[in-house]
Amino acid sequence: MGEVRKKSGNNAGSRQPDGKSIRSGRQADGKSIRSGREGAGAHGKKRPVRGEDAVDEPRRGRRRRGRGSKGKGILSNLILVAAIAVFCVSAYQLFKIGKGYYDGRSEYDKIRELAIETKEEDDGGNQPRYQVNFDELTALNSDTIGWIRFDPEPAIINYPVVQGRDNQEYLHKTFSANDNSLGTIFLNVENNPNFRDQNSILYGHRMKDGSMFRHLQDYEDRAFWEANPYFYIYTPDGQELIYHIYSMGEVLDTSDTYLTVFNTEEDYQNFLNMTKEVSLYDTGIEVTTSDTIVTLSTCTSASDEHRFVVRGVRVREGDQ
Repeated sequence: MGEVRKKSGNNAGSRQPDGKSIRSGRQADGKSIRSGREGAGAHGKKRPVRGEDAVDEPRRGRRRRGRGSKGKGILSNLILVAAIAVFCVSAYQLFKIGKGYYDGRSEYDKIRELAIETKEEDDGGNQPRYQVNFDELTALNSDTIGWIRFDPEPAIINYPVVQGRDNQEYLHKTFSANDNSLGTIFLNVENNPNFRDQNSILYGHRMKDGSMFRHLQDYEDRAFWEANPYFYIYTPDGQELIYHIYSMGEVLDTSDTYLTVFNTEEDYQNFLNMTKEVSLYDTGIEVTTSDTIVTLSTCTSASDEHRFVVRGVRVREGDQ
């Protein structure tokens, strides 16, 4: 009976030669062995190794992608910061330019209010007489030598005229000695301030807001010249000098247009002939060696070497 019970209790096992019993899938020490899992011990020591290989590699990949995304984010932020900085600098520059224009225009508006008067003609006419208070102007700036205006257009050209110690002094300095890109209308340093030279030259900037000598280029249009053929210069000794525009056009800054001294009458006549030949159109106005002219000069958008000039011949008494 005992043998039978042993056999029935050992149905799934077998007996080794030494008499020890082994169950299928279990070692003699009671530890289990899974079939088909070679090298996998009872405690599964191999499985964590494979599990680590299977899990850790993807994790490292995710970390690498995370660092790449973080780098792209930093680069995007740097680009954004740089763009904001460029915008701020550009905005400041535009503000500075706009403020310069505003300050310059405001200053010259105040000067006009201070120095300009209009009165009725003594002969009973209805045309106002334009007068300049040079006492007020010279009190502000002792370099004052005149006033220039156009009538009726371009009426915006209505400014005091100075003469500095050189042709650089008033390029970026207003009449009231403020630093400003508008500068001041100034007479060539080599000219006589009484405008009696054969060719007196006045310089002014071509400002984008239309101020100073910007509207000289309106004379590119013949119809504009026909409607506005004169400009006027007033002097501290009470003179009103009237100039009939006879020539206009673009020149180089090295042009003979800027000659102010002529050794002979013939040289001067050749110069006058040249100023008519290079004009954009023929005005039909005669100019002789007994005349004096004023050349108004400003820069252009063509290049730093190009200038636009308008030339006027002084009108004799009763010729207007």
